[in-house]
Amino acid sequence: MSAERINREAYDRMAKQGHVLATPVKTEELEKPLEVVDGRGWLGGDIRGWNVLCLAAGGGRHSALYSAAGAKVTVVDISPGMLELDRVVCHRYKFDVRLFQASMIAIPMLHEGEFDLVIHPVSSCYIADLQPMFAEVARVLRPGGLYISQHKSPTNLQASLFTERGKYWIESEIGAVARPVPPGETSPLREPNAREFAHSLETILGGICRAGMTIEDFSEPEHAKADSLLDSTGHRAKFIPPYIRIKARRTPNQTRQSSSLILPK
Repeated sequence: MSAERINREAYDRMAKQGHVLATPVKTEELEKPLEVVDGRGWLGGDIRGWNVLCLAAGGGRHSALYSAAGAKVTVVDISPGMLELDRVVCHRYKFDVRLFQASMIAIPMLHEGEFDLVIHPVSSCYIADLQPMFAEVARVLRPGGLYISQHKSPTNLQASLFTERGKYWIESEIGAVARPVPPGETSPLREPNAREFAHSLETILGGICRAGMTIEDFSEPEHAKADSLLDSTGHRAKFIPPYIRIKARRTPNQTRQSSSLILPK
């Protein structure tokens, strides 16, 4: 069975079972949506009238938050179950949102230069080759448009979920070719029954640049908790930040295959 089908079925089950990643937005979050989605201020404080693509972002959350912030929203997701959550939520709050069931690596229904912003929550781990996905993102972004993406960090996917003799350890290789992640134990850091691939930083950061985008900022969202118990996700995050978040911009000249990588000073 293909990874695409495995992950679609996994997310359909998660949507049906009310998994934490399939939890729709709360009404109080819609009162200050940009504070929820943009804590670092990368969006400049106002996205009213923007065309926003929420890529691989079904689940009844991103669609509503960006709509509440005044954007014109399109959602693409591989899981019909996750998209159904968006339909329900957007109907409840009367948001006009376009929904498409499709893979993140092939979105031909969307036009070149159509979007001011592409929002891409954690999902690159579900595909073996990132370059077609980055190429599609660059294609649908207008010159100067923003790409905000979050990824599981390479070390997160390489390392053990739990300690051995009080230490976390690296259990798998990583390189230019994506490595399938061995099936792990139950953990908030592993989606149940999903198939994941570990990508190197070169593949993620370099891939964004080679697609014709420039990286403007980079962060590791804080998930560590000082008083957390051994082997909890909050404890592990003190040693292994689980995610990386990237702000990139489509280069105005639309030149691809660039090797430039600009990080903040």
